[in-house]
Amino acid sequence: MPAHIFLLTLFAALLHASWNALLRGGTDRLWTMTIMCMAIAMTCAVTALFLPPPAPASWGYALLSALLHVGYNLCLVRSYQNGELGQTYPIARGSSPLLVTCAASVFAGEKMAPHTLGGVVLVSGGILMLAMQGRKLAMPGLNYTLATGAFIAAYSVVDGMGARASGNALSYIVWMSALWGVLMPGVYIVLRDGKSLCRWQPGMLSAAAGGLLSLLAYGIIIYAMTAAPMGAVSALRETSVLFAAVLGYLFLGETLTLKKIMACMVIVAGTLVMG
Repeated sequence: MPAHIFLLTLFAALLHASWNALLRGGTDRLWTMTIMCMAIAMTCAVTALFLPPPAPASWGYALLSALLHVGYNLCLVRSYQNGELGQTYPIARGSSPLLVTCAASVFAGEKMAPHTLGGVVLVSGGILMLAMQGRKLAMPGLNYTLATGAFIAAYSVVDGMGARASGNALSYIVWMSALWGVLMPGVYIVLRDGKSLCRWQPGMLSAAAGGLLSLLAYGIIIYAMTAAPMGAVSALRETSVLFAAVLGYLFLGETLTLKKIMACMVIVAGTLVMG
């Protein structure tokens, strides 16, 4: 992997952990997430004017991915209602490559190489270290956190197929993100109302900035995958779990125990091995 791609991917990992820290630190996380999506939609709508439209064969993938992203948003918001950033984020991110690898083995007949199996064991062990309290799986909201990982795995596969069918990966991501950003306000209005969404509230600018951070992070990853192996880029991106643990400690008042640090490092090591 070229050095500049390596550094860009690490930067994207930091950006990804940063917008999650912003979401976790908000008082109304559903509202914050919706504002983020609206900022993404407006930015992508403008960007789409300067790009060719994706091939019609990819439109179904874009719609499915947008719906999966909405499900991901809702599960992530629910996960952060109870769980810490340094605990919830690594489990959600770490379980994604774990789920993809296991599903490919079970349903697609892919054989696990020894290093892949070793990576699965490491990721599983790291997740269990974070989720265990004493001798019990007692992490608050663990089911929503694992569901978040499942949504990440699902939309990653759909986006990979859609980008290949689109003829232009950047166009596909922009159109999909715009659609996703339009759907989320609709879901918010159904769950709550339109007045609170349109009314100016403290934190609106920071939420919009968080949306742009997430879009930039995703764009960097897409670019990196055009210049380096996708598996390596995807694995390196998951080093964001370490950034999340540190950001949670520095800005959200979360504890940074030796157990948490070791668990995050085990997850990162496992993801790198699988990649």
